Amino acid sequence: MRYINRTMEPLVHSIAEQFSVVLVTGPRQVGKSTMLEHVITTRHELIEVVTLDNLTERQMAIDDPAMFFQIHKPPVLVDEVQYAPQLLGQIKLLVDQGAPAGSFWLTGSQQFKLMELAGESLAGRAAVLPLSSLTQAEALGITPVPFSLDIDLWKTREKAAPPADVTKLFERMFRGAMPGILSGKYDNLPVFYSSYIQTYIERDVRRLLGNVDALQYASFMRATAARCSQMLNVASIAEDVGIRPDKAKQWLSILEKSGIIFYLHPYSNNQLKRTVKAPKLYFHDCGLVAHLTRWTSAKTLEAGAMSGAFMENFVVSEIYKSYLNTGVEPPLYYYRDRNAKEIDIVIETDGKLHPIEIKKTATPTRSMTRSFGVLDKGSIPRGRGAIVCAVEKFSALDSDTLVIPAGLI
Repeated sequence: MRYINRTMEPLVHSIAEQFSVVLVTGPRQVGKSTMLEHVITTRHELIEVVTLDNLTERQMAIDDPAMFFQIHKPPVLVDEVQYAPQLLGQIKLLVDQGAPAGSFWLTGSQQFKLMELAGESLAGRAAVLPLSSLTQAEALGITPVPFSLDIDLWKTREKAAPPADVTKLFERMFRGAMPGILSGKYDNLPVFYSSYIQTYIERDVRRLLGNVDALQYASFMRATAARCSQMLNVASIAEDVGIRPDKAKQWLSILEKSGIIFYLHPYSNNQLKRTVKAPKLYFHDCGLVAHLTRWTSAKTLEAGAMSGAFMENFVVSEIYKSYLNTGVEPPLYYYRDRNAKEIDIVIETDGKLHPIEIKKTATPTRSMTRSFGVLDKGSIPRGRGAIVCAVEKFSALDSDTLVIPAGLI
């Protein structure tokens, strides 16, 4: 089976009717070019595909961007455009000269640099869409939508998705959500993830940081992975790796902007002043975390000391990607105050705050929601909340608290 991120396809079709340039960014191996190629095959126009992994094409793009687009006339898809940022200036010129909507389809895995360059060259001319690895719904062939607390959504999804107990959940975490793995193209997980990290450091990190020590950066990635689902402590990571805190902060920025990690920032307002300031750190893909932290099987991961952190990272990343992969800015926060009251996720949407608690348990109780009440002190009303956990059937504790199986999100 060919796994394609089809969640974003309707959005891409719509955007391509309005913008001359569509730029899809994200980490390696998440299926950016595959998704765009699938989109263009459904259109009624011939769109050429050019990859800058081809060194001849790359050299021409760098040396003579005008000639590049004379040979590869729009509409054209340029894969891995970060290798020839010179093209962006030429694209700007062509757009200003009247290039119609849907002329330039671009992908790039160096999101940090591309966002900067696109902002300089293509501001107002390009639609920039970040893409991450697949959600569970996408992997199961279910039409994904942004996470919500609509009862009908979960009743419908429960009919479409097979039940997943805690063992099945940890198998999904351990394998990760890269299309190449889910499709069966790569079945050796250690080799896949080792190659992934090596390629990421050699092609992306070193292009930005220069001749960085690959072993040291890999060690830094492991130290960061060991702290998934925790409040960010830059000094602690730096101490583990033996680097200065300012360098650790710079390296974390690279991980974030390249789509490896993301943060949930603490929710606060004028009435909730005693909240902490540090964000919590998560990885987009749990399989990468499992490899970096050297778990050898789903079984040992489930029984290990990091199982709770993995469960939280898994659920947060699934909810986060449900927004990101549909082109919606994730409205997600977490809550923690100086009295150690904590809510794993706070979703701010439609004028309400929705608290979400994440548990590995299959027997949720009302006591797990005791911190939800702190949101009542804020200026925005509290809406329906939920416990996302290892149950297999959707249910509710009461009218204000749903019980959502982690295997359905």
